[in-house]
Amino acid sequence: MISRERLAISGMFAIHGAVTGSLASRIPALARELDISPGPLGLALLMQAVGGLLTMPFAGRLVYRLGGRRGAQLLVALWCAALALPALAPGLGVLSVAFLLFGIAAGVSDVAINTQGARVEERLGKPIMSSLHGLWSLGSFVGAGMGALMAGVQVDYRTHLLVVAVGLALLAPVLGAGLPADSTAERASKAPAPPKFSLPTGVVLLLGLLAFCSAFAEGSAVNWSAIYLDKVTGAGEAAAAAAYTMFACTMSVMRLSGDLVVGRFGPVRTVRVGGTLSTCGGVLIVLAHVPVLAYLGFVMLGLGIAVVVPLAFSAASRTGQDPGQAIAGVATVSYGSSLAAPAIVGGIADAANLQTAFVLITVLVMCIALGAGLMRTAEVGRKGQEERDLEVRAAPEGETKS
Repeated sequence: MISRERLAISGMFAIHGAVTGSLASRIPALARELDISPGPLGLALLMQAVGGLLTMPFAGRLVYRLGGRRGAQLLVALWCAALALPALAPGLGVLSVAFLLFGIAAGVSDVAINTQGARVEERLGKPIMSSLHGLWSLGSFVGAGMGALMAGVQVDYRTHLLVVAVGLALLAPVLGAGLPADSTAERASKAPAPPKFSLPTGVVLLLGLLAFCSAFAEGSAVNWSAIYLDKVTGAGEAAAAAAYTMFACTMSVMRLSGDLVVGRFGPVRTVRVGGTLSTCGGVLIVLAHVPVLAYLGFVMLGLGIAVVVPLAFSAASRTGQDPGQAIAGVATVSYGSSLAAPAIVGGIADAANLQTAFVLITVLVMCIALGAGLMRTAEVGRKGQEERDLEVRAAPEGETKS
């Protein structure tokens, strides 16, 4: 039977994804209504990433001060409510500010739910982070699908986004009530508060770099897979678009089933084999001159990198630093990667060609295989779990130790 805590954190990840998918599906309507051309719209959308990057170094301290459960409830509700900001923007200037605030809410809520996800994982004594990220993808898919349906029946994007914002903002605290209870006062007496501003160092930085390599490959495939099939292998428009669909589907399925794989083989072996598989996929993409080989390469790439970021968060939470601070450090580095990847690949493609750009991606995913040993801290020990269970039973209700 699935525990209440597992259901709660699963719901929080799905809600977080649903907000992203809902907004993405209505961007065309928003741009058309405000008469914004692609160039200025791209700059406005970039403000989301700027907001997230500026905020994440502070997120660990914020989550610590709010407490794990309350922080997740408040920050995810804030993220949901922020969906109303772009819906209400009257023009490009206000929209840019709205996206900046939206990105800030995205960054802090992302750290909050991943911190709680790592905590629930530790309490359960088995890996769950991969499936949580899979549920995020599923939530995003459902949110985007509902947005497409609303657009199809000509529901105004403002009405749609406002209803979703209010509904999910009310639902998040209710679902979050099932997260593990914590005592901020008790935690503060056991460990010093993380610094107000913190950039990753040491093993957290190295884990962040592994996540960077994975996020770079993912961001590149999302933005360039269809173009690669079209320009390099000569696939038609429809056949080229299928490359991204296959990649995204592979990523989602692997993340949803990844906990079983990690539980069977362990995080180190899973990441090492995954990095090797991704490297082979990258080589196949670079050498492909017919669509079928490129399809296979993108599927192998997706299979190999799917669980790397979730496992990096899980490992970071067990490095001895405050979990929120450590996860914020990994998130900062990986978030920057997803921002930089499309532009870097485009620049290399302009200077040389797309095959050369995917050589770089292949080298990066090879680094994942070489650095897989860093994931050893992602192991969830049964003995340690038994000790924590004794602590939970001995502690007064509502005073569970972190």
